[in-house]
Amino acid sequence: MRRVLRAMVALLAVVVVVAGVVAFLRWREIGAFRSAPFGTTDEKVVEVPPGATPRAVVRALARAGVLSDAELAWRYLRFVKRDPRQFKTGEYAFAGALTPDEALERIYKGEVRLHRFTVPEGLRIDDVAGIVGRSGLVPAEDFLLLAHSAAEAHALGIPADNLEGYLFPSTYAFARGVSARRIVEAMVRRASDEYDRANAGRSPEVKLDRAEVMTLASIIEKETGQPAERARISCLFHNRLARKMKLQTDPTVMYATYLRTGRWSRNISRADLRTPHPYNTYLVRGLPPGPIANPGAAAILAALSPAECTDLFFVSRNDGTHVFCPDLACHERAVKRWQVDFFKRGRK
Repeated sequence: MRRVLRAMVALLAVVVVVAGVVAFLRWREIGAFRSAPFGTTDEKVVEVPPGATPRAVVRALARAGVLSDAELAWRYLRFVKRDPRQFKTGEYAFAGALTPDEALERIYKGEVRLHRFTVPEGLRIDDVAGIVGRSGLVPAEDFLLLAHSAAEAHALGIPADNLEGYLFPSTYAFARGVSARRIVEAMVRRASDEYDRANAGRSPEVKLDRAEVMTLASIIEKETGQPAERARISCLFHNRLARKMKLQTDPTVMYATYLRTGRWSRNISRADLRTPHPYNTYLVRGLPPGPIANPGAAAILAALSPAECTDLFFVSRNDGTHVFCPDLACHERAVKRWQVDFFKRGRK
């Protein structure tokens, strides 16, 4: 009996030792796994869908080449890391050599992959919709539907029947699954923030309301790409408005033609200039009914803080800059030099 007992004790001791060795080896293996970065420089995208089990997520990470070993990762997750039910759904991107902690922490924290798009200054709603659509986040048609909706504009506090002029040009980043409404709201919020910032330094003589400011800013945006000219062009238009002169700005005619015909062209014909339309500032006094594009921060600031000048006319030098004049005689000389004579020389 004693021999059997001693044998059982000896066997138990062996089992304990073996179990201890196995546990030690496993912990050492897990420790090595935890500290070793893994992965190539190419981007690896992993989708964590709603309802995915933690083990399925670990396997997906291993299949994508984010984790070196699915079984080791699962053991590490269960016995060392934390409750795997804290994984957050979404689309994740990984690149470069990452430790398991670095990879898994992204999913714990919900650091999903962001899709970026950039909207330059001076684009129309349709152009913006095309950029948003190409980002792959939402269809351009869904964006257009909201941007042209009077109900949506009013719900967002915009004093207009569409969002032309209020989709602020900038770079935006959203996770996949974002709605068109959320994108629109973010762009309108940025436009409102920029207006409020510029309005805080509004020149005392500027009496335009928000809608008029955004309309003037859109014209300034389309008239020049030269930062140094914006405030002076703003001054010129303010001077014309004060004298109840027609603004006679070509970009409004192009916009009027686009609204009339559905076509966009930078070549203005005499017929375009002579065709009555609320946006044709060669025929209608004052500002058009709304913005003709989406202005950036500098154009909004210029509309609210014009330079001091006596200018009433300006003409292009054909290099992106303009000659400014306080009277018609000066303007006619500038037109002869920079439009008539300039293009005559070009034809020789």
